[in-house]
Amino acid sequence: MATFARVDLAFERGEGVWLVTKDGERYLDFTSGVAVNALGHAHPHLVAAVTEQAQKLWHVSNLYEVPEAERVAQRLCAASFADVVFFCNSGAEAVEGAIKTARKYQAVSEQPERYRIITFEGAFHGRTLATLAAGGQKKYLEGFGPVVEGFDQVPFADLTAVKKTIGAQTAAIMIEPLMGEGGVRSVEPSFLRALRELCDQNGLLLIFDEVQSGMGRTGELFAYQRIGVTPDIMALAKALGGGFPVGAVLATNEAAKGMTAGTHGSTFGGNPLAMSAANATLDIMLAPGFFDHVKKIGILFKQRLAEIKDRYPSLIAEVRGDGLLVGLRAIVPAGELVNAIRAEKMLTVAAGDNVVRLLPPLIISEQEMAEGVARLDRACARLSGSSKALSSAAPRRQEGAAG
Repeated sequence: MATFARVDLAFERGEGVWLVTKDGERYLDFTSGVAVNALGHAHPHLVAAVTEQAQKLWHVSNLYEVPEAERVAQRLCAASFADVVFFCNSGAEAVEGAIKTARKYQAVSEQPERYRIITFEGAFHGRTLATLAAGGQKKYLEGFGPVVEGFDQVPFADLTAVKKTIGAQTAAIMIEPLMGEGGVRSVEPSFLRALRELCDQNGLLLIFDEVQSGMGRTGELFAYQRIGVTPDIMALAKALGGGFPVGAVLATNEAAKGMTAGTHGSTFGGNPLAMSAANATLDIMLAPGFFDHVKKIGILFKQRLAEIKDRYPSLIAEVRGDGLLVGLRAIVPAGELVNAIRAEKMLTVAAGDNVVRLLPPLIISEQEMAEGVARLDRACARLSGSSKALSSAAPRRQEGAAG
């Protein structure tokens, strides 16, 4: 179906932070499959793990124990607030599972009338009918019939509106601690702390959608760990499998007390092949020093992007984000900037609020980051009509350099 406005560009293989076309052209990948390929392309540890598992067992269904899934769940729980995990295949499924978990919690707590979830304008939670309703964006809802009931959108980061919206039917509050699709907008820790307090005071569950911000993107395994506010339920996907489709719902025992046998399921969720990818991803991310590297590169990256912003004030209004989930709020149409960057053989992706997202693999080196900044500078120079180069930018590397 023609549901994607695809660029006329295809890749044959990848090496770390680089993608290579059939003709041998090399592109610096600052999209990472939209925050999926956190460990870059063809990471040898992931390749070996999935190859080994593929030669043994792909799928058995959840009618039987899946040891690989048990290990991933144990590791995720040990590294987070969670006691239990449900595995699925995508971010939308993870958010759906989080919604069902919250509603079921209220039902088994003898409050079945509490099913509504407060969400925030500009959010993006997925493409299923329920997750579209949770996001509430008209451009995605149009033409798909009646909007799924049970969601109350309030203005972004408006605490007064949240308080006014909480009622007898409210079950939970759901928010992205760092918005991705919605324009790379950070949520103030004080606001998230206030949401935690409201949930505790009113018997509500706090749901974090960390589909994009989770798995190391902000310099910790999960974004909530940088903020110091703990949710009851968390949706996870994208980078969890390092490129292999994996989603997960993480929850406390209390929040998940209603999710008993038969209440939810997934044919493919937690299959051995996907779990081998998730375990291999965790092997790398949980190794000593991994997140120190992400934090260091993230700080340097934002510093260099601030220089670009100052150099091209007619093109870029603001640098946003945290870690290696960064956005440039553009003054020109974001699509024009994305195209100009791609002309320099570097890949980025647009987001809401006229933002260009920069999502390099978390394994990126300082040299590769500098190369990305240099390509961004050249793209901005072309758009602005300037022929000057950023004096502090790295010298242009040969296209064949794989980094």
